[in-house]
Amino acid sequence: MDLQPSELAQIKRTLEAALLSSPEPIPVADLRKMFNADYGAGIIRRILEELKSDWAERGAELVNVASGWRFQVRPEFQNQLDRLNPQKPPRYSRAVLETLAIIAYKQPVTRGDIEDIRGVSVSSNILRVLEARSWIDIVGHRETPGRPALFSTTRDFLDDLNLRSLDELPPLEELGTLVEGTDGRPEEAADGKVQERTEGVQTDVTEDVAETTATESEIAVATDEAAVPVETKGDDAKPIEAQV
Repeated sequence: MDLQPSELAQIKRTLEAALLSSPEPIPVADLRKMFNADYGAGIIRRILEELKSDWAERGAELVNVASGWRFQVRPEFQNQLDRLNPQKPPRYSRAVLETLAIIAYKQPVTRGDIEDIRGVSVSSNILRVLEARSWIDIVGHRETPGRPALFSTTRDFLDDLNLRSLDELPPLEELGTLVEGTDGRPEEAADGKVQERTEGVQTDVTEDVAETTATESEIAVATDEAAVPVETKGDDAKPIEAQV
């Protein structure tokens, strides 16, 4: 489809307005619905890339994450912006981060799988913390006695880490730093979503000092092992695909 410069400019301004006004990422399929003409996904993506370049030297940036496209403040300005709305970010214990890492790299997993890898029991509060943050969800049940729930990460998890798919997960040793870096992000602080999701949940989970936890190397070895074959219910148990 050949587009006139004026038409391209109008499409770009419309996309810019929609993304700037949206508190959530918007996939290309939804962006296409704004136009009367049937602009293909390729055209919309090309204009989005141009828009991304237009904002390259500004304080905010256009990024493509698992749930779609969004504008966000550049990370290098976060320290200054935190002074406008100072608040203590939630702290995640080693137990929480280890549990999240196991789910992220070996999903779908049951609570028993996590306990086998970590070598200690998993507190229900740990799973509640991750569920309250909308980073994990139950995607099915293993067809074994008791039908234990299967946990996987969510698109919110990928969005908060600025990732488009699980293939972009960082090395295991870097996950904790990346997760801690999501706390107090401008868009989350502005709309209060994280505060609402975690309200009433103790995020600094501690365990008995007599318990031992798995080391990063032990988790890395365990997460590299072949996952146990499972039967899951529904399409949500499949790996999350990016909406671009």
